[in-house]
Amino acid sequence: MSESNSSPRKVQVKLDRKFGVVEDDMDHPVRSRPNEEEVAEEKKSAAKVPYGGWSARPEEERPVKVPGATSPWDRARTQIPAAAPVRPSRDSHEEKPRDRNDHRPGKKGQFDSLLTVQKDALANPETAAAMQAELDPPWIKRILALTTDKGREKEEKFLAEGVRCALEMVQYHAELVDGVYTVEGFDDKRLLDMVAEKNLRLSTLSAAQMERISTTVTSQGVVVVCRSASTKPDYALGPTLTLADGVQDPGNLGAIFRTSLGFGMGVLLGKGSVNPFNPKVVRGSSGTFLRVPFEQDVDLLERIQFLRHKGYTIIATDLHAKQSLADISPRKLRKVAILVGNEGAGADIRHISHADEVVRIPMEKTLESLNVSVAHGILCFQIAQIREAQK
Repeated sequence: MSESNSSPRKVQVKLDRKFGVVEDDMDHPVRSRPNEEEVAEEKKSAAKVPYGGWSARPEEERPVKVPGATSPWDRARTQIPAAAPVRPSRDSHEEKPRDRNDHRPGKKGQFDSLLTVQKDALANPETAAAMQAELDPPWIKRILALTTDKGREKEEKFLAEGVRCALEMVQYHAELVDGVYTVEGFDDKRLLDMVAEKNLRLSTLSAAQMERISTTVTSQGVVVVCRSASTKPDYALGPTLTLADGVQDPGNLGAIFRTSLGFGMGVLLGKGSVNPFNPKVVRGSSGTFLRVPFEQDVDLLERIQFLRHKGYTIIATDLHAKQSLADISPRKLRKVAILVGNEGAGADIRHISHADEVVRIPMEKTLESLNVSVAHGILCFQIAQIREAQK
């Protein structure tokens, strides 16, 4: 064989090896083109789609051209329709890793992004307050407002919390009760029967709602909303009075109210004293403060002069005083106004200087002072004893 005849055969052998033609077929390098039925059958089998896939569309049947195919047979072999897209089988356990920033519906990335946005919003006090305001119904907003001095002043209402306070309000001040709120499962029969007897509105709250409106660490499961009201002392009757000069602790003021009720006294709250409708004052008095005639935001200097004109004896306390109540003439104790002062600083020196008598409570000199509500109770008891002895 001549060299010129062998060169084309070498080229053909290389091409056949490259594209998968076996050596046995080297004698037949070019095959006849498949008939139309074989080509149609091949296309039909290629277009079959597994369960769960999409049907092949005409535009997806365009052939994929493979570089290097030179003969008609090679082109026929390599013109295979493009496979249709196939959805993953439901039984497949292989999961593609999800992008945390993928915001398509149903993706974990969307949930993570929303969670991040909510956390950021709740971290901002203004945004958190706005979000909470949207969730709160109007009625609970009005109750929550009563936990602040500004809200109580605006609404002219206050909260009485706990069973004892609720019983006090329902029994003695039912005309002032706007509503009684109990937690789910509340079963104090006495209170519930009294609420029904007085025909008062009763509402049931969830534990979460009760916790929100409660002002105590451990709620007793009942809160009463009442309208603010008070009765002024009748100075013509000459009751014993308590002048509270800047008493700021709600618990102390509540105790002063209870003691005043026990001894038939009225209360005048000087400027700077805690608001008597504060929830802690209400609890400290067990709700009895409304049965005590009182006035608030009083100018004590002006009121001392007024009371002296009405025949009252103004008695102030001081650690350095040289006398006690036992040293005062019983005649001066018929109409008395007791001046008690701030827990730390005591009564204002100007008010003490305008008092008719300044006394001390006999006790050990090693003790600097007594709690203001305790001192008030001792003075009230001593005055009651002196009056009883004069009968």
